[in-house]
Amino acid sequence: MEHRIILEMGTGNDLYGLDYTKAAKRAIQDALHHSSIVMFKSLNIPHEEMRVQVTIGVQHPERLDIEALTSELPRGRAQVTGVLGGLDVHDPDNDQTHVIATAAIEAFVPIDATKWKLSR
Repeated sequence: MEHRIILEMGTGNDLYGLDYTKAAKRAIQDALHHSSIVMFKSLNIPHEEMRVQVTIGVQHPERLDIEALTSELPRGRAQVTGVLGGLDVHDPDNDQTHVIATAAIEAFVPIDATKWKLSR
């Protein structure tokens, strides 16, 4: 049975290109730079056993290049999904829209809970 072992969040932006994929890549990198999962080496768990679920929030998820975003993930079996979220901030003085993306990265591994015991 799989259990979620990590949830990391990140934000990214594209200030001048209205590029949702660029903002999402930056959000993914931001989230990845918040974590280091040492348990794989410590417990001898192959990275291939990890399933990675990434949810990207932007105002226009249909504009995301899912394949490009999936390639940003260095380990595990990755799946990226775009949802309505993030933020578009319009600057009327310069007729420019700034894109802000949010990312949630979840990592799941198959763990047999009967082999673990909490100690005090």
